[in-house]
Amino acid sequence: MSMAPTLARYLDQNVTYDTLFHEPTMSSMRTAQAGHISGDCLAKGVVLRHNGSYLLAVLPASRRIDLPELRVEFGADVDMARESEIDGLFQDCAHGAVPPVGECYGLEMLVDESIDRQPEIYFEAGDHTTLVHMSRSQFAQLTANARHDRFSLHN
Repeated sequence: MSMAPTLARYLDQNVTYDTLFHEPTMSSMRTAQAGHISGDCLAKGVVLRHNGSYLLAVLPASRRIDLPELRVEFGADVDMARESEIDGLFQDCAHGAVPPVGECYGLEMLVDESIDRQPEIYFEAGDHTTLVHMSRSQFAQLTANARHDRFSLHN
């Protein structure tokens, strides 16, 4: 598989980027290792349920969601989405390869502030072998309409 078509169209219309290929991986930290990049620079998307809808949380691969903190910010009804729900939202992506770009999939985004400090950003392209690479400023364009907050902890 290659880059998800929905993601490719959106990126082509909005930012400048390049792609890198790596051995197939099944976790974000393994992807960072395969791509020889820091887990701090690899953005991952985690789908959350909130008030009957979905929210895409974006954070570095080196971190995990602090669900209690999110519940303080958003209320007790914030929870992780089930895999079956995620597959329905990202139909042109491989199972488990959620790109951290929500707008093209109709999802509101929440971006962890720690990813904003990275000089370069990498992320899965909707498969398990392709990384998208762009500058911090290009990623900032993709996340300009998102809420930026602190909601992650180091792994």
